Amino acid sequence: MGVFTSASAGRSRGATATLSSLALLGASALILSGCAATPADEATDEETSGPREDLSLTIGTILPQSGTLAFLGPPEEAGVALAVQDINEADLGIQVEAIFRDSGDTTTDTATVSVTDLLSQDVTAIVGAASSAVSKTVIDQITGAGVVHFSPANTSPDFTDYEDDGLYFRTAPSDLLQGEVLGNQIAEDGNSTLGLLVLNDAYGTGLAGALAENFEAAGGEIVAEELFNEGDTSFDAQISSITAADPDAIAIITFDQAKVVVPALVGTGYPGENLYFVDGNLADYSADFEPGLITGAKGTLPGLDIDTLGDFKDRLLEVDPALTDFSYSAESYDAVILIALAALAANSTAGADIAAKLQEVSGGSGDGETATDFASAAQIILDGSVVDYDGPSGPVTFDEKGDPTEASIGVYEYLEDNTYERIN
Repeated sequence: MGVFTSASAGRSRGATATLSSLALLGASALILSGCAATPADEATDEETSGPREDLSLTIGTILPQSGTLAFLGPPEEAGVALAVQDINEADLGIQVEAIFRDSGDTTTDTATVSVTDLLSQDVTAIVGAASSAVSKTVIDQITGAGVVHFSPANTSPDFTDYEDDGLYFRTAPSDLLQGEVLGNQIAEDGNSTLGLLVLNDAYGTGLAGALAENFEAAGGEIVAEELFNEGDTSFDAQISSITAADPDAIAIITFDQAKVVVPALVGTGYPGENLYFVDGNLADYSADFEPGLITGAKGTLPGLDIDTLGDFKDRLLEVDPALTDFSYSAESYDAVILIALAALAANSTAGADIAAKLQEVSGGSGDGETATDFASAAQIILDGSVVDYDGPSGPVTFDEKGDPTEASIGVYEYLEDNTYERIN
């Protein structure tokens, strides 16, 4: 199936969307190409079609309970917990246990410690990390153990061709697509020059490159680009350099460093409405900034609009009533559902067997019957047919490299109270 995008006004988030332009399809195609089969595809029918017994599946998570992406942890963990609840309540041949651990960020070795602990508990799959840079520190450890590594939020293009033995998957699209949407949006808003403040890691530089390429292709000019490292606390030099170039707009490609950077930028006299956010920092700043500080600022976020997903938001709130942000909750939910469906399809909880079925159950291979919830999807498999699961994060539809071939990128705009709403 083709890529669909929604791109008129985020964070690394929204079950339908429409094509916003043919131009968006061009860059999307670059990130959605196929590749040769991996060793995980070599499981034979004889190995996965034996007598069916109830399966017991243990999934670990390394999602941010601390660090610069900690605001993403609650919605992601709620998505995982809701999926486990739905699978277990369906009682259709598989029961799932989730073990929640912290990923931290790249200033600590929290993720490595968590992965070591999870592997010692014989997990079949690990969901996370949210940060691409953190996932890079543990992907070899996870896939080297024969365990499925499945991120709901990694967007670095580097993972597309990573040597992962066919065990790495993600429900978030590559930042080649987000960069295209945001670059075009900034140009469409009438800006001809752009400054960039960029986190110097796989996520930040990858997204900045895609954004710059598309903004320049639309006739714009990058007049300043300043990098900073994870753990930095002062950004005065970078801000001075960028504002000296007097750009029409500034794109802030950070995580929660935006809480420091944004007031400092606006404090220099730079208009808050001319700032652009990305999935790593599109957040509710109502408790952090003075009212009106960034009214009119925009940003992009992968995913469908949570308010269009029926009762999904309400069900998440039953899991965690304190949720105020829902970023990547749907992607986290679908990651667990897809893992469980692949286990059912493989009649196995072995990592390689699950990996070999993930493309199939997502609708990326074969001619499966569409289902939009776990119970009906599982029943299709148990009846001996092939399923094509489409969940709250969208159709997903994995290619041979574990990347989703369909994605929505929402454009959001900040309100007077420093919360944001989707405008496209």
